[in-house]
This record gives sequence, structure tokens and C-alpha cells, in this order.
Amino acid sequence: MSFGDPNNPYGQQQPPQGQPNYGYPQQAPQGVPPQGQPGYGYPQQPGQPPYGAMPPAPGTLQANNGYINVAGLGTVEVATMGRRFGARVIDGLVIGVLYAILSSIGLASAFGASKSIQDCGTDYASPTYQTCVNDQAAAAGGIIATFFGFILIFFIATLLYEWLMIAFVGATVGKLALGVKVVKENTGQVPGIGGGFIRWIIPMVGALLCGIGQILTYLSPFFDNSGKLQGWHDRAAGTIVVKK
Repeated sequence: MSFGDPNNPYGQQQPPQGQPNYGYPQQAPQGVPPQGQPGYGYPQQPGQPPYGAMPPAPGTLQANNGYINVAGLGTVEVATMGRRFGARVIDGLVIGVLYAILSSIGLASAFGASKSIQDCGTDYASPTYQTCVNDQAAAAGGIIATFFGFILIFFIATLLYEWLMIAFVGATVGKLALGVKVVKENTGQVPGIGGGFIRWIIPMVGALLCGIGQILTYLSPFFDNSGKLQGWHDRAAGTIVVKK
């Protein structure tokens, strides 16, 4: 019996076109991916980009939902103004305590010097009185100079506190307490010396205008229509404030 004889009804026959070929591998219908292969054109798992899609560019706001794509960090949440305000309050308390200590030392010294002039007596015409007054005046002048020296030290301390902590840590004590960090928008790294100084000096220059410019600078994130809540000082320094 010849299985290859086409005239033999019991021989192996080719299945008619359009009918399943039992015992042979089946071809998947067109448009249906074989088992175990990705289904191109079919819904993807939630949270995954479509096949072939490019990741969002750095600085791209994610659907205006408060999240932004930052190079080196991925998708992070933009810090809310409430958190930023709270951090500023804590920093203000830290600086205020330092200012109060230095001021009290200077004022106490000046007040003590002014009262000690009474010890010179009431004989205003005597040489002893004049010598005593001159000595006390010299002492008071030195104390006043010391007081202004404390003010200078306070200014330098606030400069170093805000500038260097933002430059190297990306956060002050208040920002660390509330989980807020300042980073470069294009790299995701801390601002560095230059970025930290620019971010600090702009509000300080605004403070020269009776403090109005400083207040406006700190409120300027409300004016940012990009959704990134970047203040004027952030834009100048190329930084953005995010939640850690």
C-alpha cells in the first residue's frame, strides 16, 4: 500500500484549504500574537509606557497632577506651597533665635555701659568726672562697635546657613524637617555653590525694598503658570523644589 499514491483513499491526504490540519502546528489568526509573545496593539499593564514609546523629557510635568520628570530622579512630586511655607517658618525660627541671642548680648552690653556713667558722680566740673566720662564713652563706643559686629556675624551666619546648606545639601533645617529638597531641574543634583548663591541673593536684593521684593519673590511660585511652582529665584538658579 502506497501512502503517497493519490489514488489510494487511505493514503495521507492534504487537508482541504480553510480546514484545520489536525496533528500539524496551527497558524495563529492574523492580528493575534502567538502565546508567550507580547501583544502589540493590545492594552499594556497599568503604569507601563506603550511599546516603543519614549520616556518623558526631563522637566515634563505629568498631566498637571503635581508630578514632574527630573533627570536622575525620575518622576517626583513637586513640593506644595504649604510645605514650603512651613519650612520657611521653621527656618525663620532658627534664624530668629540666633538673632535674639546676638542682639541681647549687644544691647545688654550697651545698656550696662550707659548706666555706669552715673558712677562718675555729679561734680561735672572736676577733672576726675571728665576723665571718667571719657573712659565710659570710649567703652560705650567699643561696645556699640561690638554690637554691630554681632549684626555682621548674624548676616554672615544667615548667608552661610541658607546658601551653603542649599548648595551642598539641597535643604535647610526647615526643608529637611518637612521633606522638601531643592534640586537642579536639568540634572536632579543639588544646586551647588553658584545655584545656591543665586537662589539666595535674589530675595536678599528684594529685601532692600522695605522687604516687599523679598515677600514677592517668596510668593512668586503662585504666579508660575507652568505648574512647577518655580519662584523667580528658582528660575534664575535653574532649580525646582520637590518632595523627597
